[in-house]
Amino acid sequence: MRMSEQRRTTIKDVAEAAEVGVATVSRVLSGGSASPATREKVLAAAARLDYRPSALGRNLRRRRTGGIGLLVPDITDTFYARLADGVLTCAQAAGEPVMIGATRDDPEREAELIGSLIEESVERVIAVPSGDGEMWGPAFRAGLSVVFAERPVRGREDVPAVVADDRSGMRTAVEYLAGLGHRRVAFLARHGQEQRVRGFREAMAALGLPVEEELIVRARATRDSAYAAAAGLLQHRTDLTAVLAGGNMLGEAAVLAARELDLRVPRDVSLIMFDDVPWAELCSPPLTVISQPAQDMGYRAAELVLREGRRTRGVTLPTELIVRGSCAARR
Repeated sequence: MRMSEQRRTTIKDVAEAAEVGVATVSRVLSGGSASPATREKVLAAAARLDYRPSALGRNLRRRRTGGIGLLVPDITDTFYARLADGVLTCAQAAGEPVMIGATRDDPEREAELIGSLIEESVERVIAVPSGDGEMWGPAFRAGLSVVFAERPVRGREDVPAVVADDRSGMRTAVEYLAGLGHRRVAFLARHGQEQRVRGFREAMAALGLPVEEELIVRARATRDSAYAAAAGLLQHRTDLTAVLAGGNMLGEAAVLAARELDLRVPRDVSLIMFDDVPWAELCSPPLTVISQPAQDMGYRAAELVLREGRRTRGVTLPTELIVRGSCAARR
């Protein structure tokens, strides 16, 4: 019986030994910016652990092996599952394998996965990004083709992104609520939804409605955090009359929190949610939603990333307000 090979040292091992983040190690080892002291710590840890990046990863420009890496915050989220399905459908037609990783909207986790994709010599990456432009530096320096989906990265406007028209969707939703007489509207947002937050502020201001910072509540990408944010908002701001949820996890949290607090939708509070997921229509009452084409978003992102060597522009996909029973005129 053959003895199992010793586990290969990873970039995460180096980060722990140097007491820095994975992103820092990735920057140092790929020639990015870092202080002399930090660079010395990282290089010393790498030497001590005998860390050896994959030869294919180091020479990716010359020795590509194909494949697409797909990074999403949560593979259990219905929206991201549909986005992934779109990527897989396009990739299968092109004969490309896909490796999927969940970042949990954690930039450090994202940096670790980027490093792994480089080491595995994956050629192209589609990502719902969590980190900033600098975080993605190693991927670009290694020669990967990158396309962002759902949200762009500030400072990397040169990278194509496939996104929904969040501002138009938000404007339509706010105008609909204002038409029903609502003036005190809250927004439940998740990490990475700054474009939707800006769209919310702009839409409220355009209608002359007050924007209170306390009514813009942010949650991390977990169900517990989403529920805590929704429950805290509904419990402490009994004066609000409508809530916009920035995604289906936040919408689910708002429905559950309202039920726990004996608030009736829409009699006591109106609710609109981004994402049209199957359970939205099964709620009592069915939820009014801002629908965005998740599967098409994934498919179009895969089309773009497969156009290697060509200059590509981003794509903005339309949204649609689907009116159901979760909003009513302000009493």
